Amino acid sequence: MGMADTRFETRRRKLASELAAQRIDDMVVTNLVHVRYLSGFSGSNAALLVSKDRTAAIATDGRYLTQVAQEVPDIEARITREVAPVLLSEVVEGHRVGYEADYVSVNQLRELEKACPEGVSLVPVSGVIEGIRLVKDPLELTRLSEVAALATRALDELVEAGELRAGRTEREVAADLEYRMRLLGSEHVSFDTIVASGPNSALPHYSAGDRTLTEGDLVTIDFGAHRLGFNSDMTRTFAIGEPPARLREIYEVVLAAQLAGVKAAVPGAALVDVDKACRDIIDEAGYGEYFVHSTGHGIGLEVHEAPSAARTGRGELAEGMTLTIEPGIYIPGEGGVRIEDTLIITSGAPRVITEWPKELMIL
Repeated sequence: MGMADTRFETRRRKLASELAAQRIDDMVVTNLVHVRYLSGFSGSNAALLVSKDRTAAIATDGRYLTQVAQEVPDIEARITREVAPVLLSEVVEGHRVGYEADYVSVNQLRELEKACPEGVSLVPVSGVIEGIRLVKDPLELTRLSEVAALATRALDELVEAGELRAGRTEREVAADLEYRMRLLGSEHVSFDTIVASGPNSALPHYSAGDRTLTEGDLVTIDFGAHRLGFNSDMTRTFAIGEPPARLREIYEVVLAAQLAGVKAAVPGAALVDVDKACRDIIDEAGYGEYFVHSTGHGIGLEVHEAPSAARTGRGELAEGMTLTIEPGIYIPGEGGVRIEDTLIITSGAPRVITEWPKELMIL
């Protein structure tokens, strides 16, 4: 456990210096993903107080008495139902305390205000922890690679077993894929599995329904596993029998766009330019209006996190960041194609951790 302790302490130290720079004395962290990121605690009710002097306090309820002692041996825990108010009640008079403006509801803010001692003021804070999370440490990258490998193996087994074929429903295919991920060690899916066949493949965020896979269909499968806090995300589009010429054409366009996006994902690249690398190819082929979402997103403790490769993307890629590259073309009533990999940005070409063939597989 020794190794993990220093990782969490290092992250809290980064947060402490960010707070000091913004003249904030303490920060009350209530988003459970951030509590886990900064302390290692994975329970469902907790708050963390991080101070600019690098001290920290954690609170959780009685259900997690043993778990908090195991997962967070380096911070003394307060055991209570009212986690954030109890931590706030201990803040020194006159302190400015940051709270997570993006995650605290109006009612929760009122609770926090009520709990503050005389002379303590609450200050909204946005994006600071997300900024620290942008660059992953080596253990995070290992965990992400492991969960990505687990998911690709499940897809491999699904296809090998002949479970992706005409006559089966989307729901059956999704259930088989999720079952296989579970057997390989996934704790749960990282998002609802998408198995979108035929005209449904033209709906980017369809899930999986009762439609039966039919000869000539394109089938888009977008899925992820979750293990030890980390998520995977990948998409492949298959053909059930020979697809119509136009759908085969859009497949080739999306594949070219996806490969261009992967190639563009190097340190120093502006996120808008990574998006543009994909979008230009789809635009030039005359399908620009059918690429209706952004090119990709970071992945880690959440399936969708910073950075964002989009027309509105801000900033540049740096070594140790993660990014999905997932262009798509969706023609209403006909069908669609999406191909997605998860990348780790390295000093050179990115490392693709969702290694699986990308040429059109006809089943």
